[in-house]
Amino acid sequence: MRVFLVAGELSGDILGSGLMREMKARHGTVEFRGIGGPRMMAEGLDVLYPLETLSVMGLVEVLKHLPRLIGVRRHLRRAALEWHSDVMVGIDAPDFNLGLERQLRNTGMKTAHYVSPSVWAWRQGRVKTIREAVDQMLTFLPFEAGFYEQHKVPVTFVGHPLADELPLDNDRRAAREALGIAADAKLLAVLPGSRGNEIRYLGPTFIDTIKWLRQELPDLEVVIPAATPMRRSELETLGASTLNVHLLDSRSWEAMTAADAVLLASGTAALEAMLCHRPMVVAYKMAPMTHTIAKRMVKTQWISLPNLIARETLVPELIQDQATPESIGAALLPLLTDETANTELTQRFRAMHVDLQRNASARAADAVLALGRSSSRQAMP
Repeated sequence: MRVFLVAGELSGDILGSGLMREMKARHGTVEFRGIGGPRMMAEGLDVLYPLETLSVMGLVEVLKHLPRLIGVRRHLRRAALEWHSDVMVGIDAPDFNLGLERQLRNTGMKTAHYVSPSVWAWRQGRVKTIREAVDQMLTFLPFEAGFYEQHKVPVTFVGHPLADELPLDNDRRAAREALGIAADAKLLAVLPGSRGNEIRYLGPTFIDTIKWLRQELPDLEVVIPAATPMRRSELETLGASTLNVHLLDSRSWEAMTAADAVLLASGTAALEAMLCHRPMVVAYKMAPMTHTIAKRMVKTQWISLPNLIARETLVPELIQDQATPESIGAALLPLLTDETANTELTQRFRAMHVDLQRNASARAADAVLALGRSSSRQAMP
């Protein structure tokens, strides 16, 4: 069987390598070709372009590189056809991959897309393009699968790889010992985001929230995992290093596992906190014009993944003008003091973790192999 894979960034390389490993375990003669990084190469990918080929961010940058990207897609289409691929799998990078998937599907090749774009949240009209592009959408989250079923797109819910990676039973004591935090301390983990703009808009508010909380809980310990050295430098400039906090280089899972509660920017970190079974408050700020546009475009009641998965408000969400130090602090205070309420939420998060823990790479491999076996080339005598 021949599988053509196109990943666009580091996270796609991680997903692609897991998919390839599980496919080889199930189908000993499978071959791979396309775009990937070092992990996919180690699993046997015949690389036509390096991983960073598609790593272009921002409207202006995309327009600048558009002729090159069109050329790359044209070459990949030709390469997949000449190689007589049984199935093509686009891994994330939807703006690039969905177009390639549609072109190849129109020739009769089977196609799958791994990692759903947020079509359920905004630009829902894209579902028509997706329906034309893929024979199978592979989703991380159950509500995504429900959206595609509603819109007549073949879909497989595979579970979330993070849920497979993070343990169901968290050792908080060990995490605290590793961070040098006393077992009986009240501990808040603060994750202000991995992007510069997130630190710019949320950083000062989060710093002031820590100050507000310490007026109520003078002995409160705070740990802040910085996503990158640049983010750490920006947090130090904002005054984090003068607040007697534990400023870490990464180690976000350890910090969240150790904490009594978590304050974070909306994004993947909210899912990670849920999988660490920690109560949290989600806040987000952005440029005023961006917020005005986003309010018109986003079609969901919630922005954080725990609430989206549960389809109810389990986690407080404070957005834009609501995200003040006083309102964030008031939402965090009971999470830091009410152990009974935390126990109930922890149990709910654990159940959600179980639901997402499906061995995602193996389920994705089964779905792709099923497509490959149904291809016209495999059916030939």
